[in-house]
Amino acid sequence: MANNNGVRRRPADETAARAMKTLPQLIVIFITSILTIQGFNLVFQDIGNDLNAPAQAPLITSIPGIVLGIVCVIYGSLGDFVSLRKMMMAGIALIVVGSVLGLVFSSSIWAVIVARAIQTAGTQVSGSVYLVVTTKYVPGAKKVLYFGIFTAAYQFSTAIGVLAAGWLVTISWVWLFAIPLIAVIFIPTLWKDLPDISGKTQRIDVPGFILAGLTVTAIVMFFNSINWLYLAAFVVLAICFVVYISKAKAPFVTPEFFKNTRYLMAVSLIVLFYFGNYAMNPAFNLAGGIFHGATTLQVAFWLIAGNVVATILGVFSGPIVNKISRGMGILVAGSSMALGGVVAAFTVDKGLWGIALAGILFFGGMGLCYAPVVDAVVSTVDVSESGRAVGMNDLLMNVSPSIGVAILGSMMPSPVLPEGMSQADYIGDASNSLTLIFLIVAATCAAGVLVFLAVRRKLYPVDGWGKADAEG
Repeated sequence: MANNNGVRRRPADETAARAMKTLPQLIVIFITSILTIQGFNLVFQDIGNDLNAPAQAPLITSIPGIVLGIVCVIYGSLGDFVSLRKMMMAGIALIVVGSVLGLVFSSSIWAVIVARAIQTAGTQVSGSVYLVVTTKYVPGAKKVLYFGIFTAAYQFSTAIGVLAAGWLVTISWVWLFAIPLIAVIFIPTLWKDLPDISGKTQRIDVPGFILAGLTVTAIVMFFNSINWLYLAAFVVLAICFVVYISKAKAPFVTPEFFKNTRYLMAVSLIVLFYFGNYAMNPAFNLAGGIFHGATTLQVAFWLIAGNVVATILGVFSGPIVNKISRGMGILVAGSSMALGGVVAAFTVDKGLWGIALAGILFFGGMGLCYAPVVDAVVSTVDVSESGRAVGMNDLLMNVSPSIGVAILGSMMPSPVLPEGMSQADYIGDASNSLTLIFLIVAATCAAGVLVFLAVRRKLYPVDGWGKADAEG
């Protein structure tokens, strides 16, 4: 096939050109993925109240969060040897199943949870395929541009997800399930242009992922319901998981990972900094409604500033930490998140401006946090293990806040005045509950800062801050 200059393209060039044509479509589907995650996260308390199941409402966020963490690792591995076309078609099939299930059976809390889990597994394929296409087919000099677009899309979709949820909840939150169905429109072009190339089959540790998923789900269910049977199941499953990775030939994570003290120090930062990530938006939503009579859409508008700051800092986090050092980036990001939690605890009942200010500090810190924390994790393992380290990093970034929202979600007040309770008592109890939630989030972020200060010289042996690494 000839290009515009009459020069005949090689088959490899033609494949790359076609693959790159799918990037805008993949990023649109990815945006719907993050949009729906943030949307359901913002309004899960409203959904629980509508379905008379407030106790199970946090699971709308936590269970899909666990699924998201696991499929991120699986899809990253599959992209190396499975046809990208077939992966994307399978993902769209999951999107359709999850969306239809949610739209048809929206009156059941458990159907909503299952539908969100299936839908999340489907939409995440687009992000993984986008990254594989960028890595394999985009010319070297342009890769940074497309990775930057991916980061910006994530932050942008977070912002519009909050707004979309705020708007749709005034009509019906059920329509959030319909948003990812936009992927169906792109089936013809994705089928035509995505590479249908399969490499040498590699083994995916399916039993390991199932065990890991069940183990985390058990502890999330325990914190959600305080049912001791779930805790017993967690202990049994955790023991089985440890035995499995010790005996299996090629587990997705090896026991050596847990013997690497520098690695454990680095991932502890992920666990602490990301713990409150899924809980902040719904807590802000409740604060706006209970204390100020604001609708979800009004609260969403007050949160825009925080999401814009997070977008800017997320996109430019690489250059920023290269300038101030990786360690200083972690310190500033963690401190900003902790301060955001404290500000929220003592100002959200004073005015909607408190929600905006706390959102800027917390989400801005979160946007800045990603690049230096991922770098810290990857730097603790050998290059040959970096892919596995990044996979575990993605897993923990979703599992930690899933556990966090299961714990903190159970502490959140009802979005409506309970029958038989006075308005004054309701506001007083809500104030106490939300203050405690925000302070817990602040404390976990502050603990992350303290842990970093305690271990920074082991993470960055040269100068204790990673400045030398950045310059190198």
